[in-house]
Amino acid sequence: MNPARGSLLGIEHLEAAEILRILKFARRMNPDKPRPLLKGKRVMLLFYEASTRTRSSFEIAAKSMGAHTVLIQSFGSSIEKGESLLDTGYTVRAVGADIIVIRHPNAGAPYTMSQHIDVPVINAGDGLHEHPSQSLLDAYTILRNKKTFKGLQVAIVGDIFHSRVARSACHLLSKFGVKIILCGPPELVPDIATTLAPGIRVTRHIDDALRGTDVIMLLRVQSERLSGLKLDLLEYITRYQMNPARLKMARKDAIVMHPGPIIRGLELTSEIADGAQARILEEVRNGVPTRMAILARAMGKMR
Repeated sequence: MNPARGSLLGIEHLEAAEILRILKFARRMNPDKPRPLLKGKRVMLLFYEASTRTRSSFEIAAKSMGAHTVLIQSFGSSIEKGESLLDTGYTVRAVGADIIVIRHPNAGAPYTMSQHIDVPVINAGDGLHEHPSQSLLDAYTILRNKKTFKGLQVAIVGDIFHSRVARSACHLLSKFGVKIILCGPPELVPDIATTLAPGIRVTRHIDDALRGTDVIMLLRVQSERLSGLKLDLLEYITRYQMNPARLKMARKDAIVMHPGPIIRGLELTSEIADGAQARILEEVRNGVPTRMAILARAMGKMR
């Protein structure tokens, strides 16, 4: 079975024209002015991992368009008893799911489900693979601030290796000719990261990454992961933490983004997180109209 029309499983194989169509439709979406595009539809939120931003914005997006939502988490459900991914999918389809939004720790889980379930499946993050809705809302945020992708330089700093956000961002931005620079220690940004998409460059020096940059995308860095890789926490802060002095190396109108949750004092200072150039909370807000567009597309309502 091929994935149902309207499924969103990743960015890598999505055409640039379709990305722009989603972003254009998102501009028309306003959760404060509900539109009954999904009236009476059932959106199942199947989350095998913890989530705050993604889960809540999908729920608000669905309800803003008249849909009913049901949250199913791994704890407190039959998943905890050992039910397989596909059996859970069959179950939620049997009770009337019209759309399944799934976050799963295993790469490829949404694709596997889409091969067996006859409703649109939306990937809300799968293992170390992709996070397509995050990259779309980030692209939406960039265009709200920079108007066009043309001529942009984006620096992505942090744990690239473990980041599905970074993978989707690289796939999306490269489709529009954006210059992408990945920055971090070799354990977190291996040279193989240049194979993610055409034209990507890797640097170990944050000064090099920030020089002339229009958009700085910071990524979550887990202190326990640094310890596991025998990376010194203080050394990471010294070499890669975003602070006001480093921000001055970028363009004067550069914006700072972060998918969250942010860790103040590690990835960035409070001056950056709360500063005029930060767009971190704007990203959160933009998640709702972007996911409204994704859900409308799933039901063929994105006209």
